[in-house]
Amino acid sequence: MSLAAVEAGAAPDPQEVVGALMRRARAAQEAFADADQARVDEAVRALAWSLYKPEHAQELATLAVEDTGLGNVPDKVIKKQRKTFGTLRDLLRAKTVGEIERDEARGIVKFAKPLGVVGAVTPSTNPGATPVNKAMMAIKGRNAIIIAPSPLGHRTTEKAVNFMREALEAIGLPADLVQILPAPITKEVTQALMSAVELVVVTGSQDNVRRAYSSGTPAIGVGAGNVPVMIDETADLDAAARKICASKIFDNATSCSSENAVVIVDAVYDAAIAALERAGGFLVDPGLKDKVVGELWKNGKLNRHLIARDAETLATAFGLPEEARRSRFFMVEETGVGRGYPLSGEKLALVLTVYRAADFEAAKAKTREILELQGKGHSIGLHTTRPERARELAEEMPVVRVLMNFAHTFGNGGGFDSGLEFTLSMGCGSWQKNSLSENLNYRHFINITHLVTPIPEDKPSEEALFGPHWTKYGK
Repeated sequence: MSLAAVEAGAAPDPQEVVGALMRRARAAQEAFADADQARVDEAVRALAWSLYKPEHAQELATLAVEDTGLGNVPDKVIKKQRKTFGTLRDLLRAKTVGEIERDEARGIVKFAKPLGVVGAVTPSTNPGATPVNKAMMAIKGRNAIIIAPSPLGHRTTEKAVNFMREALEAIGLPADLVQILPAPITKEVTQALMSAVELVVVTGSQDNVRRAYSSGTPAIGVGAGNVPVMIDETADLDAAARKICASKIFDNATSCSSENAVVIVDAVYDAAIAALERAGGFLVDPGLKDKVVGELWKNGKLNRHLIARDAETLATAFGLPEEARRSRFFMVEETGVGRGYPLSGEKLALVLTVYRAADFEAAKAKTREILELQGKGHSIGLHTTRPERARELAEEMPVVRVLMNFAHTFGNGGGFDSGLEFTLSMGCGSWQKNSLSENLNYRHFINITHLVTPIPEDKPSEEALFGPHWTKYGK
């Protein structure tokens, strides 16, 4: 762009902006590509500490709430440290340099190689945690990463990126292994980034996910949540209620894994509601249901002034009685599912929709109906003492994850009592046109070379393969 154009206030050319970042990223990645495993893990630790460090976590959490108005500072501090700690644990246990797997029987040895430069689109709900989480995984694969933040969260993400760059320089690595798109963030610049990198990873709006998949670059996108959780007649009701409350209220329900609906079997419905009330829930009078819906949605869209706000703010907006202001979340009873029933969808607020089901089979049917509306592929939960029911859900339901007896938010994206990988990006499979049906992890940030050597011939006879067909249908 010419000096005259700059002085005239012309918008930066997206290709020039991205081109400059890519040149620096490629130089940094090439310098890092031959690092051994110890050096790679040193870099990952440095990135993790740049966010886990208490004063940094506090500063970024405060900045995020100031800029986005979403969530709350104490929970964002916990999220940043917990996710970073868990992800670091997972990454340090993995090998991503040289030989990573050997199968003597098949004569195959696998070697990990870098991808190159990764482009990461990150959301306003987690403008500090998600960029660092993705950067740790990218660096584990010996890649460079350029982050395209949400415009609302740019200031927070820029600060997080600066912390990471300082951490890399402190251990003698190129700061340009981690970069950020400069403000103002536009669709055009983000699209240019998507086209230039070797891999795009998108967490956030479904519009961004769709644009990533159409960019011509290999892309990993994740789907929207709308988690329904069931309580059956065998559940420990108080334990279930405490877990649902802890998960629902965390960071004011910003997580895609936060419970949006609870489906309770009739036999324990009243007792379960009482347990949820003891845990901090407030059951909204049916006469105020329309008021809740009218405030939570404006012109068919979620009211941005009530998304991820505290309980007192919601109680005031909904016109609830004084006692509701001391509650931690709000329960609204519903019967229908679909576009005419907004409460059946994702709310990103401290509002839990409650359904009554005749029995477990009816609860399953209602849960499936909710998923068909929104959130299909993401996850569901079940509170029960009958593990075979959880297995039944895993066999039948169109979701990637089924969690039994968990506080959903703390198990779905990885947990110290959950075997799922720690992540802030959860794939939803083909149900939401995602390319992965698992939690995003380091394996998605490496290329694999297969060394193939001869093995004893493994060729069965025609009879062994076609025999059953010949016997049943003839030759």
